[in-house]
Amino acid sequence: MIYLSIILIYLLTLIAVGAYKAKKIKTQSDFAVAGRTLTPWILLGTMLATWLGTGSVLGNAGKAYQTGLAALILPLGGVLGVVVLTQIAGKVRAYEKFTVPEILGDRFGPVARTLSVIALVIAYMVIVSYQYNAGGAVIHTVLKDVLLDNYGNPLISIQTGTIIAAIFIILYTMLAGLVSVAYTDVANGIIILISFVIAIPIFLVKAGGLEGMAISFAEMGKNDHMNFWGVYSGMDIINFCLPSFLLIMGDANMYQRFFASKDAKGAKSATKTLIVAVLIAELMIIVAAWIASSMIPDAEVGKYVLIYASHEFLPPFIGAIMMTTIVGIIISTADSYLLVPTTTLMRDIYLNYFNKNADQAKIVFLSRVLVIILGIIAYAVSLGFAKSAGFFERALYAYTIYGAAITPSLVAALFWKQATKEGAITSILVGTLTTLLWKESSFIMSIVPDEIYGNMDEVLPAITFSVISLVLVSLLTQKKNPK
Repeated sequence: MIYLSIILIYLLTLIAVGAYKAKKIKTQSDFAVAGRTLTPWILLGTMLATWLGTGSVLGNAGKAYQTGLAALILPLGGVLGVVVLTQIAGKVRAYEKFTVPEILGDRFGPVARTLSVIALVIAYMVIVSYQYNAGGAVIHTVLKDVLLDNYGNPLISIQTGTIIAAIFIILYTMLAGLVSVAYTDVANGIIILISFVIAIPIFLVKAGGLEGMAISFAEMGKNDHMNFWGVYSGMDIINFCLPSFLLIMGDANMYQRFFASKDAKGAKSATKTLIVAVLIAELMIIVAAWIASSMIPDAEVGKYVLIYASHEFLPPFIGAIMMTTIVGIIISTADSYLLVPTTTLMRDIYLNYFNKNADQAKIVFLSRVLVIILGIIAYAVSLGFAKSAGFFERALYAYTIYGAAITPSLVAALFWKQATKEGAITSILVGTLTTLLWKESSFIMSIVPDEIYGNMDEVLPAITFSVISLVLVSLLTQKKNPK
């Protein structure tokens, strides 16, 4: 019951904070970018908690369960992306915008703006969908021994838990938007780091140290799990690291945080500190999952390695804190990735094409309605993915859609004066279509050699074709649209 009690206290606290902040939401700026009031430390906390979503605590952790110590390479893409982001943050904040498509629209016109909205919504619905699934896994784990039917079976399945998680996330996001989650994210960020500092030594002792881990892995037939080198090929590293690099460089979620900063200097300062915070937190997550995986022979449970390990291998109070931290990460990420497409659709579609003079009360009301609609769509997506892919694979797919479609044109909008609207439009279309069709088109299968096609995920061809089309079409159309 201690797990349930602490998680409930945390969730009730979130609702209380959200309800309190909701009273102060008067404008779209309040709802979408926290009134542009976030200080560097608050900004750092909310960026860290947002980035360390299910892609980290279940995706990367699940990959560590599958491949062992070699998974320590997985944060490389995200960390390098944050390094590049430090050079972008101040410039982005200076735009005084709400969304990434607004930047693209100002630079490349309405078609590029609309296409980027479509790519963003597709990618972010996938990301929100697996936050729901992760929330369902936590709820099932916490309640499976508490709520039982007459035959001793859990009353709350993972599927039912997913519905509960989706409802909570949608309602919480509706309350106060970014302002409700930004401040609780600071506490989440601190608890994340402290929880793993405590948990890793406990896991290591229970696993019997490195020697005990090696014996356990050998008994499971996983001898490679103690090796860092030689597990991943060069193509594997590209497939695993490039999507997160591309996402974080152009992530509308991070950019929305920049827009919420008090000023450009604060945004840049927070992003520099984020490099160290992301590296430490990501490595601790993977190390904890690697150690715990030596004690979990059941692959089905291994998909949720940190959730299971927190429940089974840690002292109850510490395990409950760890589980609550995971819940906080899931909620923070889902809230953010639900809020961004809501703001984007309001700013870039509704206000741009339908009602430019809508009053602020109506905008806030419609934003909340959109949260419900998009939340339901994300749940439908979660059903479609539930049996077909793991968290890691879904994260890479969503990152690739966004990174290949939007990041090249966004970087060009900020730094390449010769880029043209035709180049940007072509790049967004090519990046999106290549990602969606790479594994689905029989034509592509027939023209790409099997040894390449079988080892290459969508990300490399998608970003390659996207960048090439951006550059070539821009060069060919410069005379038409001099910059």
